[in-house]
Amino acid sequence: MTMRRLMLMLAIVLGAFGARQAAAERLVVSLSNHRVQITSNFVGEDLVLFGTVEPDPGKTVRQANYDLVVTVTGPRMTFRTRRKERVLGIWVNTTSREFVQVPSYLAVLSNRPFAQFANAETLRRLQIGLDNFLLPQRIGPDIADTVHDDPFRVAFVRLKSDQRLYSEISNGVTFLTPTVFRAAIPLPADVPTGTYGINVKLFAGGAMIAHTTSALEVIKAGFEQYVAEAAASNGLLYGIATTLMALMIGWIASAVFRRD
Repeated sequence: MTMRRLMLMLAIVLGAFGARQAAAERLVVSLSNHRVQITSNFVGEDLVLFGTVEPDPGKTVRQANYDLVVTVTGPRMTFRTRRKERVLGIWVNTTSREFVQVPSYLAVLSNRPFAQFANAETLRRLQIGLDNFLLPQRIGPDIADTVHDDPFRVAFVRLKSDQRLYSEISNGVTFLTPTVFRAAIPLPADVPTGTYGINVKLFAGGAMIAHTTSALEVIKAGFEQYVAEAAASNGLLYGIATTLMALMIGWIASAVFRRD
C-alpha cells in the first residue's frame, strides 16, 4: 500500500513538472531600426519593437492572457539636481544631490498598468516602473537609492520627464494577436547618443515567465558628426576656429547695419 502511494505521488509530481515544462515560452523580438542617426533635421523618432511569444522546442504555448513590459535605458551618466530657495528675496541654490551613473534615457512601456498584472513586491524586485527603477545617489560618503518619494528623486524624475527623456507609458505595448505584439519607443529630438539597452519581460498569472534583451545605437551623422569629432580630437583648433567665426559674423553684422 505504501509503495502504491509513493508511486502515485511520484506520478503526480512528474505530471505537474511535465505540464509546466510543456508550457514554457520564449520571446523573439526585432527592432524597426537598430541604428538611429542624428542629423541637422532630426526632430525625434518613434522606433517600433515587434515581437512574438513562441514555445520552446517540443513545448506548447499556454492558452492564457499575457502581459508585457519593455524597459529602454540609455547611456549611464552622472547628474546633479539642485534645490533653489528664496534667500533675502533672491532665489539661490542651497543644497544639491548627485545621481551617480543613472540612465540618461529611461522609458518603461506596458500593455496595461503594472499593478493590474503584478504585485508591488514583484514590481520592486524586477525594477518595473519609474518608481521602482534604481537611481543611485551620493548621500555623503555613501551611494544608494532612496525611497521613491524622496524630494530630490521626485525632482530629478520630473525634470527628466519634462525633457521627454524619462517616460512611463501604460499603453505603449499592443498585442496584435494573443502572441504577437508591438511597442513604440519614443526618442525625442535631444536624445543622448550612445548604446541603448532594451529589456523585454513577459508576465502571466502575476509572475514573469520569460524575458529577452536587445539593443540599439544612437549616433551623430553628417555635419554634426564632423563637428563633434573635430571638437573631441582637436579641441584647441576647434576653439580658435569658432572664435574667429564668431568675430567674423560680428564684423559682418556691424558692417551691414552700420549707420552712416
